[in-house]
Order: sequence, then C-alpha cells, then structure tokens
Amino acid sequence: MKIFVKILSYLVFIGVFVGIFSKELVGDRTGDIIIGISVLVGTLIFMPLFLAIRWKGKKLKDYTLSNENLKKMREKADDFNL
Repeated sequence: MKIFVKILSYLVFIGVFVGIFSKELVGDRTGDIIIGISVLVGTLIFMPLFLAIRWKGKKLKDYTLSNENLKKMREKADDFNL
C-alpha cells in the first residue's frame, strides 16, 4: 500500500508538471485539463490514502488537548523553568 501511495504521489506531481509544460507549449485547454485531473486525483484519492497510512495504529487521544495532556505539558514546562 505504501508503494502504491508513493507511485500515486509521483504521478500527481508529474501530471501537474506535464500540464504546465503542455499549457506553455501547446496553448490550448489540454494543459488545464491535465492539471485539473491531477489536482482532483491528489485531493480525492491520494490525500485520504496518505492520511490513512500515516494515522494507522495511532491514538487520537495522544494528539488532542485534554485536561490530562495539558497537565503533562505544564509539568514539563515547570521542569524546564527550574
């Protein structure tokens, strides 16, 4: 799955660059269409897959500002201020 996401990210970036290059050389709407499809694939397919892989096995509780986490942050800040 990680390899698929990596390949998809390369394809999205290549698509954007090919669209820009095509837009400059040809000058018609083909470049705009290629850029648009690349952006849609990047936002609707690549980004959710990437986020799912990065968040796999992690607890959301560790990354939210709960009272428990705020107390831990204050204790660590007090340790640095000695």
